[in-house]
Amino acid sequence: MRLAWDTIEANALRFSKKWKTIDGRERQQAQTFVREFLAVFGIDDPLQNGEGEFEYPINGNYIDYLWKKQIAIEMKGKGKDKGLKKAFAQTREKYIPYLSVEEFPDLWVLCDFENIHITRHSTKESFNFKTSELRKHIMRFANIAGYETERGKGEQVGVNIKAAEKMAKLYDSLKSHGYEGHELEVYLVRLLFCLFAEDTRIFPQNSLQKYIEQSKADGSDLSHRIADLFEVLNMSNEVRAKKTLLSDELKQFRHINGGLFEKILPRADFNAKMRQTLIDCTNFDWDKISPAIFGAMFQGVMIPTKRREMGVHYTSEENIEKLINPLFLDDLYHEFERVKTDPTALDRFHDKIASLKFLDPACGCGNFLIVTYGKLRELEIEILKMKIGTIQRVVDISEYLKVRVEQFYGIEYEEFPCQIAQVGMWLIDHQMNMRVSQEFGHYYIRLPLTQGATIVHGNALRLDWEEIVPKHELSFILGNPPFKGFKYATAEQKEDMQIVFGAVCKTALLDYVGAWYKKAAEYIQNTRIEVGFVSTNSIVQGVQVGQLWGILIDRYHVHINFAHRTFK
Repeated sequence: MRLAWDTIEANALRFSKKWKTIDGRERQQAQTFVREFLAVFGIDDPLQNGEGEFEYPINGNYIDYLWKKQIAIEMKGKGKDKGLKKAFAQTREKYIPYLSVEEFPDLWVLCDFENIHITRHSTKESFNFKTSELRKHIMRFANIAGYETERGKGEQVGVNIKAAEKMAKLYDSLKSHGYEGHELEVYLVRLLFCLFAEDTRIFPQNSLQKYIEQSKADGSDLSHRIADLFEVLNMSNEVRAKKTLLSDELKQFRHINGGLFEKILPRADFNAKMRQTLIDCTNFDWDKISPAIFGAMFQGVMIPTKRREMGVHYTSEENIEKLINPLFLDDLYHEFERVKTDPTALDRFHDKIASLKFLDPACGCGNFLIVTYGKLRELEIEILKMKIGTIQRVVDISEYLKVRVEQFYGIEYEEFPCQIAQVGMWLIDHQMNMRVSQEFGHYYIRLPLTQGATIVHGNALRLDWEEIVPKHELSFILGNPPFKGFKYATAEQKEDMQIVFGAVCKTALLDYVGAWYKKAAEYIQNTRIEVGFVSTNSIVQGVQVGQLWGILIDRYHVHINFAHRTFK
């Protein structure tokens, strides 16, 4: 199980301090150095179930350490500048040309105990720094600890920003010509799905782009073409079979369903400039977006003022993991390690994770649900690796997949984020299905969309959560409820607080988020449900502590399982 990032940084400091005072000698101390270096990232066993090996033989030579597909480490004596130069030559001439695709690591590390040189093959980047400065450069090794690299995270954010900006440009164009409100929001979500579908093999390659480019240059017929596309995406295969005059260019787009294209929308008018904006969108690689990050950016770019008024706070994927890891994921991985070699116990464990249900009662664009689903699917892939490794022939990978988006529930006050969350769950499901296809060599896709996450549009503080998901079926409640402070609450929000807290609210100065704690505490009575919320730090300091936690502990007997320091 991967370590928390602050633990990794603390380990790096201890490692640097120790090796600063040791006279590194290649032959005697190289393996000790490598073992302790990998331990910084939580890799206590560098042999990695046979994937890692010291003195790895290659073409009559030996790499000091190789972890296949991850990292190669070549050590030289301390302070020997010529030694590092020799290591460069060894790497280029004696190792790299002779490693197979299955062996080839992305990260190459050359080290003389005092200096570290790293080269990342996938990006062609190289960096040099002192071993004493390891903590400053620790993100460069993030992938071996199970995190994205520094470059990868930056690129991912950049990709999502660019994608959101492209959608914003289209949004502004359509709105400026009178297409707005609910219809515009649904229209954009549909276009988002189509753009993603083209780049992830749901649609044939470049089919959407060509379809749009075949419209008239002035854009005068584009609204009709898009309306026809939406209609055919909602058309079942049975109906299509009867449509003998349906054009070939429309037949290539498969049945999607899922309610996404069900409602007939007013047609949106396009001109030449707007048409080009949409073509520019098709030129973007939508396969690289993160549904978890993009949804919140999409919403924020579309309606920034409304977003601020709602008190919504976007939670990064990294911070979401700080909540879901101690809430349930750490325990699941520990259990997986215990049962993975026992086929019967592994089957029961697989059924267990497929039965877990999650509720985010303030889900926004669904980033908590999306990240949680992705992590659960990643765990399922690890389970399948153990299962399928014992099976000689797999005909249909779908029979082994049990985790579904239907295990996830959300409540959201605003309609537009509800739509984004619903589509976001479909997008992450498809991305994970592509991961499965790549991992096991069996193409798998869940289409048409017959099921999805249950995302309810409404006021979570006035809804009965048990009508959305019976509490005897639910496993975890999680999320990031609105942060509004008492002084800044709207009249409706103060009424919400009155409904939830009753007479207590007249004398309390509680933040709006406190109502979700009270509501959750009531809901989980006589169950084993656990709850994790990202919240304002004011509810655990000052006057609010007694007002909120007195109720939670004295009346509902809640127990605090874990907490995390304030997020940046």
